[in-house]
Amino acid sequence: MPIDEIRKKIDRLDRELFPKLLERMELSAQASEEELSPAEIKTREREMLRWATEKSGDMEPYIHRFYNSLFELGRAYRECKNPAGTKIRSILSETLSKNPGDFPQNGIIAVQGVEGANSQMAADSLFPRGNLMFFKSFEAVFDAVENGLCRFGLIPIENSSNGSVRAVYDLLNRKNVSIVRSTRLCIRHELLAKPGATLEKIKEIRSHEQALGQCSEFLKSLGGKISVVPCANTAMAAEIASRSEFGDIAAIASHPACELYGLVPIAKNIQNSDNNYTRFICISKEREIYPGADRISLILALKHRPGALYEVLARLTALEINLIKLESYPIVGHDFEFMFFFEMQGSVRDTRVAAMLEALEQTCESFKFLGNYSES
Repeated sequence: MPIDEIRKKIDRLDRELFPKLLERMELSAQASEEELSPAEIKTREREMLRWATEKSGDMEPYIHRFYNSLFELGRAYRECKNPAGTKIRSILSETLSKNPGDFPQNGIIAVQGVEGANSQMAADSLFPRGNLMFFKSFEAVFDAVENGLCRFGLIPIENSSNGSVRAVYDLLNRKNVSIVRSTRLCIRHELLAKPGATLEKIKEIRSHEQALGQCSEFLKSLGGKISVVPCANTAMAAEIASRSEFGDIAAIASHPACELYGLVPIAKNIQNSDNNYTRFICISKEREIYPGADRISLILALKHRPGALYEVLARLTALEINLIKLESYPIVGHDFEFMFFFEMQGSVRDTRVAAMLEALEQTCESFKFLGNYSES
């Protein structure tokens, strides 16, 4: 059959299918108004899948996928037309009614570590007029924000070459805080020691485990001759090196730590990649959504059954929402069961997105809305 004739037939079929597709979407929305339960809807979908795939022969996998996509599109449309009025709706309504102004550049800011840490530099960049308060641990930063001691807290959540800071995900799930902003900081690591020290004299290198991971190739090149010791923070490592009695302890830290702790660089730019960025999130006790917010973060626990994750991803696909990050981490006390950290593009001011969040809250085992924010 000539290609022109094939195209004409396809066009004719498309014109016939189009009004029927619109009619089906409207009927799908009306089905919700008849108060069908999720179980009843799922049973009907399974019956339709069984009928369609039995008649599709060699096209069975394609027909199965087509109908699944059709169901998800209908579900997304139904949820937009018939919002459930769940907890997330009241949260968003309350938050958006505050109409916060531009993101503030001052306040008391909680950061982990000491002066000279990467967290301090990120905080100074995001809050030019902020008053920084230093804490020994990530959890202490969360507690300071949750208890109202500090208005904001700045926490590293992932690095472009060494991955996520897993402990932060657990804290986001356990603590009552929201993400209100995020920012990225280009990280350049140096090996710092007391003046007069040389690489041959160094017996021990200290740094945060993330920094050690980001400089793993350099450390490997030392041939295991130098002891590597993790510590709580890169700036703390620099402080320890500055107190070294014999000058044989070095620290992997950023260049500003040189002046702060009277050190000199033995080796520069020792990170594995020049494209080395750490991403920091700004947390707040209050749910605040500032103008320009275009990222949404969630923590979900899904039902432990085949297809549970696919159903969430299908919802995002149906609304053409771009998923930026998806990461799983184990649920403590449950063998091989996981929670999922989702980060996606979108705004809760979009009614379709708000309806999608409501649907997730209803269908997921647990649902935590972490915030809608922008990144600089």
